[in-house]
Amino acid sequence: MARGRILPVLKGRLAPHFQSTPIRSRSILAPRICYTAETQTRRGFGSSRDENRSASAQDTKDAAQNDAAADSATETASNDTKSAKALSDEASSTSGSTLEDVKDWETNPNFKIESFKDLPHVNFGVNQHIPFDAEFKEVLKQIPWQFRAPIRYAFAYGSGVFPQSKSSGKVPTDEELRAIHPKAPLAVQRAQDGTPKMIDFIFGVSHTQHWHSLNMKQHRDHYSALASLGSGAVSYVQDKWGAGVYFNPYIVVNGILIKYGVVQLGTLEKDLAEWETLYLAGRLQKPVKILRDDPKIRLANQINLLSALRTALLLLPPNFTEEELYGTIAGISYLGDPRMSLPTENPSKVKNIVGNNIKNFRRLYLPLIETLPNVEFNDPGCSEKDWVWGDASLKLAQDMDPVKRGNMVRRLPKAFRSRLYFQYQKKFAIPQLEFNKMMEESKNEDAIAFKRREGGGFERRIVQDDADELRKYIRAVIKQTISWPATTQSLKGPFTSGFRKTWRYMMEKIGKYRQGRAAEKTEAVETTEKKEETKEEAAQEEKK
Repeated sequence: MARGRILPVLKGRLAPHFQSTPIRSRSILAPRICYTAETQTRRGFGSSRDENRSASAQDTKDAAQNDAAADSATETASNDTKSAKALSDEASSTSGSTLEDVKDWETNPNFKIESFKDLPHVNFGVNQHIPFDAEFKEVLKQIPWQFRAPIRYAFAYGSGVFPQSKSSGKVPTDEELRAIHPKAPLAVQRAQDGTPKMIDFIFGVSHTQHWHSLNMKQHRDHYSALASLGSGAVSYVQDKWGAGVYFNPYIVVNGILIKYGVVQLGTLEKDLAEWETLYLAGRLQKPVKILRDDPKIRLANQINLLSALRTALLLLPPNFTEEELYGTIAGISYLGDPRMSLPTENPSKVKNIVGNNIKNFRRLYLPLIETLPNVEFNDPGCSEKDWVWGDASLKLAQDMDPVKRGNMVRRLPKAFRSRLYFQYQKKFAIPQLEFNKMMEESKNEDAIAFKRREGGGFERRIVQDDADELRKYIRAVIKQTISWPATTQSLKGPFTSGFRKTWRYMMEKIGKYRQGRAAEKTEAVETTEKKEETKEEAAQEEKK
């Protein structure tokens, strides 16, 4: 029935995009260099066994190297007891770079790098790799290896990987466990702490059509009726609709229930660096488990994390806590998400994400906080030994100097910054010609790199706006950035996942919403009761 509805809708619109060779005629080891129907025909796609073998061997080698890079970075992050500045200084001296070169990576990012050796220093970006239970990590690492189509970058995320509540001590029955994971390893059972959940993955790939053509031959059952139109139709829907991600939910791999999203590496890199949609950039602003790393994505994600930190600082007052900082960062990607305005998401989601992951957020952002000149920890707890590994939410303070804050605005991601400028052009009633001239004068960017960016008079006017007004405009731009891609990404769910899986997913989200609302009501009642008890105790003390 689903197929009968989907095919008539899509066939006319997508006809030019599913002229690719039928899946059955393609070799599972087809070379990655062919990713359009035209080049496939011209080069004899899948016709050379030696080429196929060579491409497969290279894919395996690349995957193994990227796995090893992720493991190495995680080990460094696990053993690191030094400050970020000391680590950076040490890395620059051992790699032969000057300290100025190390500091210059953000203002002149080199996205043409080919290997991890090309990164600014040997420990660059290790903060992105969250230390993890070794057995659970090994289980997760095996998932990408079950796909013959080449995966260059992979991470696992969500509540199935990082629990969003304290341990309940509950032990699920075999029936409850099998209802989610048909044959879950013990490491998964322990990590999910009595509440089995589907585990979410994102796979970064080089060429979407080529990847789907290989994956559909191996895993046709992962796809909806859309796949019957060919890999051209699937890749078109992925790249042209929504945020450029194609999700296959409720898939069992190695006895574990997973959902995996496929994204082209170029799309991911651009979103991380420029915040075009904030769809995947927002996910990587929170702790994730990187299983297969890529040097370009590591560089772009470090820019993404710095941008998230700066945006949060612009939204926060002079003094705040870590919980407020990380909550503001985690909330960025949910501001424009339509699911948060519907009864399909736990209303306490952001609070739960941060509350149970303070240490992981600190590992992610502490090295970046140390590099910014206008924010620092301002808490006596920082003088305690091994304070980095603690769970307490510490205090921070930021310098509200308009020059420093103007510099932060100027260093926001390009697409996002342009939208913010447009909002303030309207507010300040700046004529279009004058605004264009001002933008041209401050434009230091070219197609490859950009010079050191410092805020000018316009940026200083923005940050000197009323604090509530500034927050309102920044939030409006975030919503403007996220809203349409997130909405269309959700709307394409019935086509990519099928109506049955989409309905199941929505019902589960509604269930989480109801659980969250019930928990909020219970917490409110308990808070009221505690206040009443405190008042009664105070009254009794007064009588005495």
